[in-house]
Amino acid sequence: MRIAVRSVLGPALVIALAVAGPATAETATASASFPHTIEAFTMHPETRWRLFTDGVMGGISTAELVFIEGDGAPYARMTGTVSTANRGGFIQMRRDLDRPPPERAAGVRLVVRGNNQRYFVHLRTRGTVLPWQYYQAGFDVTRDWQEIRVPFSAFRASGKMLRAVPRPGDVRSVALVAFGRDHQAEVEMREIGFYEQP
Repeated sequence: MRIAVRSVLGPALVIALAVAGPATAETATASASFPHTIEAFTMHPETRWRLFTDGVMGGISTAELVFIEGDGAPYARMTGTVSTANRGGFIQMRRDLDRPPPERAAGVRLVVRGNNQRYFVHLRTRGTVLPWQYYQAGFDVTRDWQEIRVPFSAFRASGKMLRAVPRPGDVRSVALVAFGRDHQAEVEMREIGFYEQP
């Protein structure tokens, strides 16, 4: 079953176009398991995820978000054309959290695959009160499912008004983002959540 969600243009702009510094992520096999999965794309995920483009600020990027049941487990697919024209340059799928991760969480965990390009995780926290504030960390995808672990220490604040590293208990939303350059986006996500250090 496929459920499509078109791009949403609304007042809740959550990404600015200031590029944060490079960040790194760890990769592991997709069979690893951690206790804080917040989304496995079952039970009507279209009610929890929103799709945004830079159209909220005059950009021309386009995007589509589709939820698919199959290939062993349900997953989300975000595709689109990212354009930096008109000072744009992003598409994203975002979920608000029902509750913040536990304080002992060490970072964000994703199970993803895609078109061999770089994507980003964006976090918003209690401190990101302005629409253009966020924390950003990048990771690379391959055509095969991979587990990606992004430590909170890898996230970079979008501006000097934010603390340097986000606190787990302050996190209020997570987003998968194609960002910052002209390219075709194609990324799929099967799980997202938080992990603890052993």
